[in-house]
Amino acid sequence: MSLAAAVATPLPASAAVEFDAVRLTYRTATGVLPAIEEVSLAAAPGSFVSILGPSGCGKSTLLKIAAGLLPPSAGRVQLAGEVVRGPRRDVGIVFQQPTLLPWQTVLDNVLVPARSQGLDMRAARSRAMDLIALVGLAGFEKAYPHELSGGMQQRAGLARAFVHEPAVLLMDEPFAALDALNRERMALELLEFWSRSRRTVLFVTHGIQEAVFLSDRVVVLSNRPARVVEDIAIPLPRPRTLDTMLMPDFTLLCDRLRRNLFAASGAAGRA
Repeated sequence: MSLAAAVATPLPASAAVEFDAVRLTYRTATGVLPAIEEVSLAAAPGSFVSILGPSGCGKSTLLKIAAGLLPPSAGRVQLAGEVVRGPRRDVGIVFQQPTLLPWQTVLDNVLVPARSQGLDMRAARSRAMDLIALVGLAGFEKAYPHELSGGMQQRAGLARAFVHEPAVLLMDEPFAALDALNRERMALELLEFWSRSRRTVLFVTHGIQEAVFLSDRVVVLSNRPARVVEDIAIPLPRPRTLDTMLMPDFTLLCDRLRRNLFAASGAAGRA
């Protein structure tokens, strides 16, 4: 299997995510706490959609609902036209922290979803090796997590998220723990990875420039309880390089998002 083939499996036309009037409330000792007021948005097949919002507004909660890890209080999420009612095999998740199993090698960590889903392990192992090479970890298959840098651990997490060929990839601030240089490097690698796979991506981030650089669309959420305050198309040409960040349109889009994010957080007067 070639590296391109490792992420080039054709997707069904309906492989997309749709939030339909999703609400979430928590019951606490003092009453009901609304976390998500009402969110409706859709990610087209093969698109890259980022979600921005103030800290604690519910961005990560939305990903948990999409992953089937948390049921909504009202509304629904559909994947490929089917209502999400629990964890699904066609979803991959990349967390803020790599969450690698410390007692397993890189290869064994990448193979975790394949084992848990009962996939053919011979095919999965071959695919895992290709993915490990694709994310720049060739030669580290037998290394343990403590022997890797933070960026290398995230690369292993990315390979793990793709090993079972998900239609949708959910990414929850995966580069938050990295320094600025490694964040840019990982963003470039992610774009290369995504351009080969064309999976549907929902990407939660606090980084305005990161969201504009990566995305086809950026959705801005309000303070909790979360609601969509703006959904902005990012018409910058692809493929994108670091020079993209020097384009006047890039600066204008970042400024627009910054102002909307300030307004969403109740800090409009400081924008």
